[in-house]
Amino acid sequence: MRKLVYYIGASIDGYIAGPGGEVDFYPVTQEYAASLSAEFPEAIPTHLRAQIGMDVDTPNRNWDTVLMGRGTYEPGLAEGAPSPFAHLKQYVFSTTLEQQHPDVEIVAGDPVAFVRELKQRDGGDIWLCGGGKLAGQLLDEIDELILKSYPVIAGDGIPAFTGVFKPSRFTPLRRKQFDNGAQVTWFERA
Repeated sequence: MRKLVYYIGASIDGYIAGPGGEVDFYPVTQEYAASLSAEFPEAIPTHLRAQIGMDVDTPNRNWDTVLMGRGTYEPGLAEGAPSPFAHLKQYVFSTTLEQQHPDVEIVAGDPVAFVRELKQRDGGDIWLCGGGKLAGQLLDEIDELILKSYPVIAGDGIPAFTGVFKPSRFTPLRRKQFDNGAQVTWFERA
């Protein structure tokens, strides 16, 4: 069965972005970016691949599907990228957003029921790209968490998870430290 993997970056205090969606306060170095681009090439938006010297047709290594909330999808849309991950099957969860691109499916129904059905289909694993509201709704469906933890206190912003108080245990599998002080930790559901 396919796994749902939440691959996300967050500040020490658990914010994936600032109050206005800012992410430019996270320290990124060349070594860090190169390592993560090599390990998770499918996480690089299609329209940015050439800008960083990545072949547009670089094969996926981890996932073949991406899930986004409206708040995660709309910034790319505003920048002229209506199909930000054309190399993946793309789903955006929203009850208000209208269809923007034929390669991006808008899902207005229950995210949990949709993901449970999606996990039963043939294919590779599924990347939960964001955001915090969708991650909170899908918490019980997350099989793995890959957390890029940045050495920054944001103070406010978009939390990695929102919703009800529901402690959920995950077991750390491995951790990698980078020259920018960031750590990436791989977790699986306990």
